[in-house]
Amino acid sequence: MLRLLRAQSVLEARLSPELGSVHGLGLNELLLLMQLGRAPLHRLRRVDLAARLNTSQSTITRMTAPLEKTGLVKRESDPRDSRVGYVALTKTGRTRVAETEITLQRMAEEIFRDRWSDKDIATLAGLLGRFTATLPGDIA
Repeated sequence: MLRLLRAQSVLEARLSPELGSVHGLGLNELLLLMQLGRAPLHRLRRVDLAARLNTSQSTITRMTAPLEKTGLVKRESDPRDSRVGYVALTKTGRTRVAETEITLQRMAEEIFRDRWSDKDIATLAGLLGRFTATLPGDIA
């Protein structure tokens, strides 16, 4: 368990600076945008985003405010139920996610290729997939 936590910390420390400087996003913001990118109609209710990111609805509200100001997400209401609100990924947001995924792929290759074989990477991905299989919103 401690090795998983340490690995998460190391990965976040390696990924966050470049994501911030190149794309203007923190890792958690990117994960939120990726969840929206894979959702039907590129939108989710705040409660569903909170469940997928394992956080609170108020945290989702705080996270989406700056993303809304920069035009990456927008609020949408449900025409059938005015009590239901969605966070929706904009066209600009979809473009940013696509660009950032290219950066993530390159960074993953830099991080893993020097020490890991293709078989090792596949094994790790499979094990982590089993570990997270019951969680909502798989973005792999």
